[in-house]
Formats: sequence, structure tokens, C-alpha cells
Amino acid sequence: MTEQGDGEREFDIKWADDAAHKEPSARARMLAARWKEHPPGPVPFRGDPDPVRHGRHRSWISTAVVLGSVAAIIVLLGYVNLRGPY
Repeated sequence: MTEQGDGEREFDIKWADDAAHKEPSARARMLAARWKEHPPGPVPFRGDPDPVRHGRHRSWISTAVVLGSVAAIIVLLGYVNLRGPY
């Protein structure tokens, strides 16, 4: 294979992955600069299970509200269709 200039070479993903140095993304640079001055505090690995229990209770209430609204709309549309032709 003959030597080619940089403009004539074909650059593919394998060539890019084999590169020795990769510049960090803009977000990574921003976070590194921010954390240098103000490091983040510790975060627990798992959250507290109590909010999930309360969330289940509220999900039943929201489900009842949605189903009640759908039933009310169906009844209202049925009533409008009965009185419509007159």
C-alpha cells in the first residue's frame, strides 16, 4: 500500500478508538471545574423505601380519579346523544 496524505486517508471508528488521547466532553470539563471548588457530598446507594409505600397509596387515588372521570365523560356523551336529535 502506498503512503497517502492525511486528506486522502480514510478515518474510521477503529482508528478513532485506537487514539492514544481522548479529550473529555464539555460537560465532564464543567463538572470537574465545579467539583474542584465545591466537591459533591456523599449520596446513599439506595433511597428510603417509605416514599414508595406512600406513592402506591396515591396511585390508587389517582387511578380512581381517572376512571371516575372516564365514566363521567361516557355518561355525559350518552346523555348528549339521546337528547341531540330533538
